Amino acid sequence: MRDLVVSSFVTLDGVMQAPGGPEEDPTGGFAYGGWSVTAWDETMMETMGEAEGTPSDYVLGRKTYEIFAAHWPHVDDPMGVKLTESTKYVASNTLEDGDWANTVVIGGDVVARVRELKDGDGPPLRVLGSSDLLQTLAANDLVDEYQIWIFPVVVGKGKRLFGDDVTAAGYALADSKVSTTGVLMTTYRKSGPVEIGSFELEEPTEA
Repeated sequence: MRDLVVSSFVTLDGVMQAPGGPEEDPTGGFAYGGWSVTAWDETMMETMGEAEGTPSDYVLGRKTYEIFAAHWPHVDDPMGVKLTESTKYVASNTLEDGDWANTVVIGGDVVARVRELKDGDGPPLRVLGSSDLLQTLAANDLVDEYQIWIFPVVVGKGKRLFGDDVTAAGYALADSKVSTTGVLMTTYRKSGPVEIGSFELEEPTEA
């Protein structure tokens, strides 16, 4: 059994679209591509390096896979090496195969295929980007852990990490760091159902 871990960069208002550059994903006329780039500092680089040193396989949507495949195999960088050497499961009903090494295309019932991957042996499964796929995984209660980096910027319209159909659940903070630029690097693990309480007085007022 292995965990499914979502790693995502988001703005204060929850947008995850195109953190890496203006041309990354201009869908819907998104005008703020690259909103994360200027916030990086040494603490963030070190934290990312720690993640690179942890074995993992990847589950990616087709669009994110194509963006990654056009960049990372051509970069002499630890992250590029790790992504190339790791198994990448690409959820797509249009992509027949991938030219990038260690690519496996999973089509058809993606939810069933991901459940099979989780039930199998191997390192944790990490989801990077892949906003459309994430909505399906979250709606079907397949996410065990969220690694969310929150950047101090608000952009308004854009693709968001959490949609209306996400499965309700409680999460516990497992780790947190703060960069010198104000980026919150958080890790939340699923802890159980949402716990409900009330601030209602034991003896309500007449109002």
